[in-house]
Amino acid sequence: MPERVAALTHVELTWLEKRIEHWIRFGRIAEERVLNRRARIVSFAPGSVFAFVRWASNDFGTIISRIDVVGAVALGEPYSTLPFVRPGGEILLRIAGWPNVSRVLHAIDQIESIGVDPADAAPDHWRHIHNRLSAGEEPRPYTSARHKAWLLRRSDAR
Repeated sequence: MPERVAALTHVELTWLEKRIEHWIRFGRIAEERVLNRRARIVSFAPGSVFAFVRWASNDFGTIISRIDVVGAVALGEPYSTLPFVRPGGEILLRIAGWPNVSRVLHAIDQIESIGVDPADAAPDHWRHIHNRLSAGEEPRPYTSARHKAWLLRRSDAR
């Protein structure tokens, strides 16, 4: 496997209408490989952040509804494993159940509404949303001021 391919985080996406639907809600795709009409693999560069949504149903209704916001890792960095994500990533948010998944999707929309790409939002904000929703609380909205503070912290760290 070439070094470039090995350095990427790969996500397997499947789309079987109204049965299995895996998609990327946001993130900068570095590479994409179409396997067939219903499956493809998208890849992310180390350090990038993406949201991976999984939904599946059977004859009786929804059986899984999940969203994960994941940071792609570089070779040799520690990571957590996730289904359909190879090798894995830094899990910033992991939420299951449609009501909470819907709230995360709304939070993503809110970030976009202030003109910020969710892939550029502070990783701590995704952790905040995860923790608040896990505790049954309402997360604070992401603001332009918070984003500016994150950009300053990130530039100072370099």
